[in-house]
Amino acid sequence: IPPPEPVLSEPEPHDIDILYEDTHIIIINKEPGLVVHPAPGHNKGTLVNRLLYHCPELEGIGGKLRPGIVHRLDKDTSGTMVVAKNDAAHINLAAQFKSRKIKKIYLALVHGVVKSESGSISLPIGRHPSDRKKISTVSRKSRSAKTFWKVIERFNGATFLELDLKTGRTHQIRVHCAAINHPIVGDPVYGGKKAAKKLPTSVPRQMLHAWQLEFTHPATGEVMSFESPIPQDMEKVIEMLRNNAQASLLSNREPDNLSSYEIS
Repeated sequence: IPPPEPVLSEPEPHDIDILYEDTHIIIINKEPGLVVHPAPGHNKGTLVNRLLYHCPELEGIGGKLRPGIVHRLDKDTSGTMVVAKNDAAHINLAAQFKSRKIKKIYLALVHGVVKSESGSISLPIGRHPSDRKKISTVSRKSRSAKTFWKVIERFNGATFLELDLKTGRTHQIRVHCAAINHPIVGDPVYGGKKAAKKLPTSVPRQMLHAWQLEFTHPATGEVMSFESPIPQDMEKVIEMLRNNAQASLLSNREPDNLSSYEIS
């Protein structure tokens, strides 16, 4: 008996935050909480459903199940994505990702105070040996992975980082940050959700944002760079941490010095 045909996605009318579009590509600022493409038991309410309504000609580009999709972001990761609008663009962009020619910069809020100003994490990762839904630095079939990072801002119990992804492994940033004992704030899988309870504000999701994406246009050869603004939920958490840090500075100062303290 042949296996059943996969359920294809239906177009669904819904807003998409489009940063740029031409006849070859669409650049999207993906909102947090949005699944990129359908999976078994989940073929509605995805980015692909929205894209098929916005651009019906995407159907079949790069495959029936993931039309136009060249790369993906986790459901609760927000930020910049590129989508191919024709087969030539899909092949070209896929090759750029495979050869690591695409520059991907992320922003993340991690637990703990990172002491160094910058650094890199070079830890091979692969499927967790006992939990197939997780990625781990301890794996029988690991692949090389490298992440560069630098500190943007420090708070009480948390650090805001900029991360440069040199490889594009599944869950790479989340696994690498957890491996150095600085899990992503709010990460439900790699230790960030439990630790988030110690922060002075509630955290709605994992605080990871695909900030910048730079690549060569598949048709014109022009180098293009796009940036998605930090989403409101992430801004709110950062502002709460910033205010808490400033309050701590005030409370730790001598009374005579309080008059000279200014909050910028």
